[in-house]
Amino acid sequence: MSDEHTSPIQTPKQLIAVVLAAFLVPVFTFIFISQLVVGSFGDVSKNDPAMSPEAVAKRLKPVGEVVVADTVVGAANQSAVRFNEPVPVQPAPVAANIVAVNGKAVFEANCAVCHVPGVTNAPKFGDKAAWAPRIKTGIDNLYRSALNGKNIMPAKGGNAALADAEVKAAVDYMVSQSK
Repeated sequence: MSDEHTSPIQTPKQLIAVVLAAFLVPVFTFIFISQLVVGSFGDVSKNDPAMSPEAVAKRLKPVGEVVVADTVVGAANQSAVRFNEPVPVQPAPVAANIVAVNGKAVFEANCAVCHVPGVTNAPKFGDKAAWAPRIKTGIDNLYRSALNGKNIMPAKGGNAALADAEVKAAVDYMVSQSK
């Protein structure tokens, strides 16, 4: 026999030792190098300005503010939010104003894609002749079609995230512009 094709690993114990070393040596080398780059092995000084309570609070400060019915819960009401006290909220505007604004916004964001150009025979926005027979069936039927889908139109115009009230507001807006 020839010694040309022999390996320095002769036993299963040697094989296990080599495999473990091949795994552990790079891992510990990476940890050691990263600690050298980052600092002195986790030695964080308590006098470091970055660790002061003010600096930590600034880093943890929320990015945004909560807006509830046109009332900003932010810097002005920090104490109420911080101590879980109720935040005074102004009453919401009259519902009729919300429906008119939201109906148009919902229509423009969701319904206009098909109802402005008349895609797949959708009644065009503002086309009185196309909307007249649908309006005669009653507003409840129009709501039902918009909420559940009809023919090719998917339920809620394909936006399942819309609330029923938003869909109804969009229907009201389209009907008001098609009479």
